[in-house]
Amino acid sequence: MAFRGHVGLVGRESECALLDQTVAAVRTGESRVLVVHGAPGVGKSALLGHVERSATGTRVLRAVGVESEMELAFATLHQLCAPLLDRLKNLPALQRDALETVFGMRAGTPPERFLVGLAVLSLLSDASEESPVLCVVDDAQWMDRASAQVLGFVARRLLAESVALVLATRVRGQDLLGLPELEVSGLRNADAHALLNSATPTGLDQHIRDRIVAEARGNPLALLELPRALTVTQLAGGLGLLHADALPSRIEQSFLARIQGLSGPSRLLLLVAAAEPVGDPTLVRRAAERLGITPATALDAGTDGLLSFDVRVVFRHPLVRSAVYRSATEEDRRAVHLALAEVTDPRVDPDRRAWHLASAAAGPDETVAAELERSADRAQARGGLAAAAAFLQRSVALTTDTSRRAERAVAAADASVRAGDLAAARRLVDIAELDAPSEFLRARAHLVRGRIAFAAGFNNEAPPVLLAAARRLEPFDPDLARETYLIAWGAAAWGSADGESLVAISRAIGRLPAREGGPRPIDLVLAGCALLVTEGGGAAVTALRRAMTALVDLPVPDLLKWGWAACGVSPAVWDEQVMYETYARAAELVRTAGILTELPLYLASLGAATSLIGDFAAAAGIVSEADAVAAATGVPLAPYTTLILTAMQGKEAEASAVITATIERTGTDGQLTGVTTANWAAAVLYNGLARYEEALSAARASTRIAQLIVSVWVLPELVEAAVRVGEDKTAHDGLERLADEAEACDTDWAQGILARCRALLSDPIAADDLYREAIERLGRTLLRPDLARAHLLYGEWLRRQSRRVDARHQLRTAYDMFVSIGMAAFAERARRELLACGEKVRKRTVEASSSDELTPQERQIALLVREGLSNPEVGARLFLSPRTVEWHLRKIFTKLSITSRRQLREVLPRNA
Repeated sequence: MAFRGHVGLVGRESECALLDQTVAAVRTGESRVLVVHGAPGVGKSALLGHVERSATGTRVLRAVGVESEMELAFATLHQLCAPLLDRLKNLPALQRDALETVFGMRAGTPPERFLVGLAVLSLLSDASEESPVLCVVDDAQWMDRASAQVLGFVARRLLAESVALVLATRVRGQDLLGLPELEVSGLRNADAHALLNSATPTGLDQHIRDRIVAEARGNPLALLELPRALTVTQLAGGLGLLHADALPSRIEQSFLARIQGLSGPSRLLLLVAAAEPVGDPTLVRRAAERLGITPATALDAGTDGLLSFDVRVVFRHPLVRSAVYRSATEEDRRAVHLALAEVTDPRVDPDRRAWHLASAAAGPDETVAAELERSADRAQARGGLAAAAAFLQRSVALTTDTSRRAERAVAAADASVRAGDLAAARRLVDIAELDAPSEFLRARAHLVRGRIAFAAGFNNEAPPVLLAAARRLEPFDPDLARETYLIAWGAAAWGSADGESLVAISRAIGRLPAREGGPRPIDLVLAGCALLVTEGGGAAVTALRRAMTALVDLPVPDLLKWGWAACGVSPAVWDEQVMYETYARAAELVRTAGILTELPLYLASLGAATSLIGDFAAAAGIVSEADAVAAATGVPLAPYTTLILTAMQGKEAEASAVITATIERTGTDGQLTGVTTANWAAAVLYNGLARYEEALSAARASTRIAQLIVSVWVLPELVEAAVRVGEDKTAHDGLERLADEAEACDTDWAQGILARCRALLSDPIAADDLYREAIERLGRTLLRPDLARAHLLYGEWLRRQSRRVDARHQLRTAYDMFVSIGMAAFAERARRELLACGEKVRKRTVEASSSDELTPQERQIALLVREGLSNPEVGARLFLSPRTVEWHLRKIFTKLSITSRRQLREVLPRNA
């Protein structure tokens, strides 16, 4: 029986072989991820020890999750990356700043964890250029949440970095699900007997050995430890009925028996080590000395192999740590934590000191509560939202003064919402509202309650709660009240089916008094949004224009905070240039700032605008980036760009599938903007395919929902489809509503679309002039698809007027434009009209090229490189390491038969 040089590896030949393959693959330039999971004592740590010993010629980075550190943000990640911090200088500035901030090396704006993940990916990739890297994380179930999220992110993006990430955990958490795994179960019967024989007296009867093996269920630690805690007589009597779920407790009991046999100083030394999560021997010695223990004397008395004291303080097994800590008296635990707090440098590690003080507190303690509050501030500055929430929650529990407790409860609830702990946030809001000494504090608590409702997805519930909060805040903080009104308006306008709430919010905004000192840009947005609902687009356009002018020059911090409002307002003024530039600037700022959870929303707006101007290649690139961001962050978002892009391209099968899926999913979730956009896309698709009954049905569905932008943009589709099927009243009603919304906007976009729609319903003399006006006005815009459609409609009308020569000219122009843009369905509609005019038209399709062999990700990389982006810049966009980008580029060059980045401009022209 091979023991692989370690008794804990008996019977683990296949697992060791898999780990050996992992190391071998990394040495050849591949990446590997493996989550080793199984019950306590089953041998996971022994397997990690094996892979570390096998990794010759490989740099090994090691970290251990510690239960008492689970509230300290990025603690496990810092352990893992600490040996690489000298390489931070090699990272892009934004990524370097992110890691320095979360590791407390600099002050700065809290970075999003996804940016931290990208930075860690780049750091490991950079280190692997020097030698293969093996990252080993033991007890991953006790990682802090921020570290778990980052390492889960990194694990899913390792590809060509010569990096292996091996994590051992009892239970796979959400952040590790879906990764390659190795389940470690109990030993086979023969292996279990062999291990037991190596650790027990030879005189033990065979039937007793059989009983031990049966009771231990193949758990190696149980086989080694349980017999030590029992006499031969106890063994002979049997271990008793032992369920598998109870095995860890039984093993822990065996450790407890050994602990009880130690001297008092030795037991207390073990307790100090159990409460000190870092394994720092200096801290353990100093804390022990404060308790009157001489570590050397305690160690001389012996620890029965349960604790080793060297470069690090290491327990025989994690269950030893938990057994030591749980078996201690409350008084001893508090004394140990107080000693550790006293020897922890408040300048170097203030947060661990605060946590020790909190654990040492026998009851409410204002001094400790204040320390925890300061730790929460530091955690938020590092982006550790979960840690900040934990510190503040503990601070609330230790606060004696009810007024102060209410203040801290509001802050803790707010942090808990942002950390995603909505249950805790609700409890804390209840405390705040109960203890609040003032109406202002109760109003702030009510605001947090509204944010909880919005975050929970109760879209119909959130707007009225936020409206009530805004009203209550008005007497105390008018600016905060106005900002709350805007959040409430956004919640009602973009996600709620409750139109009454939107009207009520808009009317309340309209009653607000003028702001002292003049309106801020955000106040102009607020006024315009309210008018848009209460008076319509015509009445709101002046206010919205003022808002857009102010928003263009909005300082970066304010744009990052209120950019969603800027994106929401700009379409209402019917200025495609301003709209496109606003979206592009907002997306770039959010991308540069690393606010990745919000980036998909901005990319969706930019992608839709890019589709409307007819740059389908750029729009497809935006879709790829948005998909990469959404996959990385897990933030769900309706596929707005894909909807309109595939519809305009006329890809019926692809567009229909995404339209149907979006209506089903967003309708169920209450995301009515998604339903409206999907129906708009369907109307565009079916108008292109000349299936006007279906187009009209989709357009009607879109206009029935009072969504403020898309339900207006769909009106030209409704008018066109209604005219084609002979529903003139429906067409006139749609035109009237369109005029109400757009007539006051003296832009070529608004007036061009209006002229095109009016022409469909006018007498021949007026129609001719209106079609010409539409072409002239739309020709001055960026909106090539709308211009092409104006030529198409004019040509179709001319043919029906028997003006075939004129019709051919318009239809030929439309056909050529549709083909060049990539609007296949509309191009076919124009071709059929040309054939009806007696003109021979060769059906033109895009010729297949070598670029069609590229995968979507390869194509996106190629397009970004074509634009001049470096490998690190491409990686930052697509959440890949520079080395993986280079790996993809080599495949791209092979598929395209080129040898340089410069040649991409030749094989992928701008209309590609």
